Amino acid sequence: MRAAGAAPRAQDGQCHAGVANEIAVRITGFRSRAGQVRVRLFGGSPSTYFDKRQALVRIERPVPNTGTVTICIVAPKPGIYAVDVRHDENGNGKTDRSDGGGASGNPRISLMDMLFSRKPKPGAVQFTVRTGQTVVPVTVMYLSGGSFRPAAAD
Repeated sequence: MRAAGAAPRAQDGQCHAGVANEIAVRITGFRSRAGQVRVRLFGGSPSTYFDKRQALVRIERPVPNTGTVTICIVAPKPGIYAVDVRHDENGNGKTDRSDGGGASGNPRISLMDMLFSRKPKPGAVQFTVRTGQTVVPVTVMYLSGGSFRPAAAD
């Protein structure tokens, strides 16, 4: 049993009652239940959001066969953060055209944004973590034509 106020020993992706600064990322919109889902947490300067070298936490898990996927992560302390999600649908460990993705705040992203590596505005993706659990919904989007759109309902 963990001492009161102590951080979890590992970021296992599971939700744990009574964990301070826990973020429950609720992911919907999967096009299929194949592959892996990855969640990353970013904090600090908004200019570092979505830079893989700056991720505070990274958790990757197989996509479950049914239901809403909830992956819990623990922020180092209360504050302002952002998360991104990738559905590696073919499970090859690489980002490619078949993958889906999303971010906290569910910002709209165009193909041009991706081509020119434009990130969403910080205000569109930031959320505040307090001492209890913070729920962050993310809808996975997939490339369709010239834009990213949600797939049909789960």
